[in-house]
Amino acid sequence: MTPEQLLGEVEDLLRTMPSRVVFIQSPADVVEWSGRASAVMELVGPTMSVQFFSAMQGVNGSRHIQDASLVVIPRLLHQARFTLRMKTVGPISTAVGAGHVFDYFDEVRQIIEGAAGDLLFVDPFLDAEFIARYLPHVKEGVVIRLLTRKGVDKLLPAVDVFSEQHGARIQVRGSGDLHDRFVIVDASAAYQSGASFKDGAKRSPTTLSQITDAFRPLHHQYETLWHTAQVHRD
Repeated sequence: MTPEQLLGEVEDLLRTMPSRVVFIQSPADVVEWSGRASAVMELVGPTMSVQFFSAMQGVNGSRHIQDASLVVIPRLLHQARFTLRMKTVGPISTAVGAGHVFDYFDEVRQIIEGAAGDLLFVDPFLDAEFIARYLPHVKEGVVIRLLTRKGVDKLLPAVDVFSEQHGARIQVRGSGDLHDRFVIVDASAAYQSGASFKDGAKRSPTTLSQITDAFRPLHHQYETLWHTAQVHRD
């Protein structure tokens, strides 16, 4: 299997990864996915394969071990994905032309479908349209965190209704220190948007770029900001 084909397999594993609820409550439904994932990770490399096998075994352990394992599993898959991308096509960096709103939406959709446990959106301007456009594509059981600045009064009613219908856990916090737009997936990957997520490519060209070398300090910065931000919904 070529590195490009292996990358495709890992990306599909992230898209189809069962939710946390399924892992815990319906282990029989995870058997096929876990078998395929183990086979793919063996091809990625022996060290990562051993770590992945250990994490999968931990899902059947105590609550503490189970929680840790359900964090490690997607993190290892993301790590494998980034390693393979570096060897093949490189980090994600997409330019989207003005008016190509579906192309922008589709790029963001593919990113958020890979989230397995935690999804943090950072955007000064989030509204009801954002909720309707993107959140239906987030896997069941993923914690959704929205860090924003303006329009919270219009955002919260949409969050409440969506959460009630879909059983999603959505947290909303506000900070006046926001300027850039990011989506951070499973504390393992970050992508910067040149435009607000709700307006991407509507009126002007924009970009979506994966943050690689600066990921750790960026992740730390926004986690710190999240914990000090005003709580609107928890």
